[in-house]
Amino acid sequence: MDLDINTDPDLLSPTDIPISAELPTSITGVATAAGTYFAIPGGLWSQFYTQSAVANQYRVIDDYSMTNSSGLITGGWAQMYDALTDIRNIQSISLEDENWNYYLIATTLEAYSFQLLADFYENVPYTEANDPTILSPSFNTSEEIYDAITAELKNALAKDLSESPVDNTPGTDDYIFEGDMDKWTQFANTLLLKIYLRQSNARPSVAQSGITSLINSGVSFLDDAAAITQYIDEDSRSNPLYENERRQLNVGTNLRASSTLGTYLQRNGDTRLDEYYDGVNFQEQGNFEDGTADASLPILNATDAFYFMTKAESKFIQAEARVRYMSGTGAQALYEEGVTAAFERWGLDASTFISGNYAYPNGSNEENIEAIILQKWVDLFPGSGFESFIEQNRTGYPSISSVPTTDLSYVPGQLTYSVEGTTLGAFPKRFEYPNDELQTNVNAPTEILDITEKTWYAN
Repeated sequence: MDLDINTDPDLLSPTDIPISAELPTSITGVATAAGTYFAIPGGLWSQFYTQSAVANQYRVIDDYSMTNSSGLITGGWAQMYDALTDIRNIQSISLEDENWNYYLIATTLEAYSFQLLADFYENVPYTEANDPTILSPSFNTSEEIYDAITAELKNALAKDLSESPVDNTPGTDDYIFEGDMDKWTQFANTLLLKIYLRQSNARPSVAQSGITSLINSGVSFLDDAAAITQYIDEDSRSNPLYENERRQLNVGTNLRASSTLGTYLQRNGDTRLDEYYDGVNFQEQGNFEDGTADASLPILNATDAFYFMTKAESKFIQAEARVRYMSGTGAQALYEEGVTAAFERWGLDASTFISGNYAYPNGSNEENIEAIILQKWVDLFPGSGFESFIEQNRTGYPSISSVPTTDLSYVPGQLTYSVEGTTLGAFPKRFEYPNDELQTNVNAPTEILDITEKTWYAN
């Protein structure tokens, strides 16, 4: 499968673009936004890795001094909205043509993208976004966006996919499932479950009613990874995190193994340790002034998949939903399926961990949720740290340590405040609005919240 696009959609009017030609750019556009601009801060703030002591590319992220002129903040916004222009065009054309296959795909991609935007930036343009006639789109609240993408997903899932035109069906242009609409239906259902679950603190009644209704309806959830697996080792055609960190920067030394995740894996004898890092010389989070030059590197490859959702993540989402809202029925089995899938992604066996260090607690709801979120955190390495960062904001897990990793009482796996932190002990919670948006959009909010301000969905 080739990631090149033979027809440049930008040279055609929106209504003339074949949706089969626009879909690949949509999918890779979202993957680039999430897999680069959100993944790097997310991975640093999830403490998968830390800024190297012998480089400086990400120091402002790791010491929490990143401002709204940062290339990652502005780039994530611009790249995601650029991808959404293609996605919404596919959605519009497929709706008019009653091509429900492409309509479900586009709607799922739209919901995935706007959830990330709302989770990182909070209130963002939604209703008036991607309209070329509106130069200053108004901002919708996160709650409005969540309600809208929920309604759109439900609407798309209610369509009869068998009534789609047989002469225009997704196939190799679909880099995620290659036109398997059963998997797209499962992905959409699981994304809907995640959207409800993300509101467990901010809107508990919405979360509870949505989740119980969805699970009781008997729909199927994702039992496979939603991922781009077609990356190759060529310039601009490789995994976005690898492309940015290893190829384009051409140094490969910016990210080093964080002692937070590293010591957690090491303490538990986790066999994924050798898959995650090229050694066990861990660097204290944010200690890029006194850190050593020989700290281990996270293992990144050009052909690594980008995961919109791992199989394990799907299982952990389902497990937590059942703990919170279904009296825990079936949660343990789903948790164990999640741990199994997380190890199998690396060709490893999880059986001894399921009965050992990672055994399901069968304790209080909070104890069970902590176990689920911790295993999700480990699974999301290396390129989906944006999800574990958001989940830590929502659940408080991994817990925050009161002591540094160098303290004898430190509990491996607990997050530590950056050694070079500039925010007086406060951890990052969000992105600020891009400076370009504030300067050009007259409808942009006047109240600017810095990166340590609590987000709407946080605990």
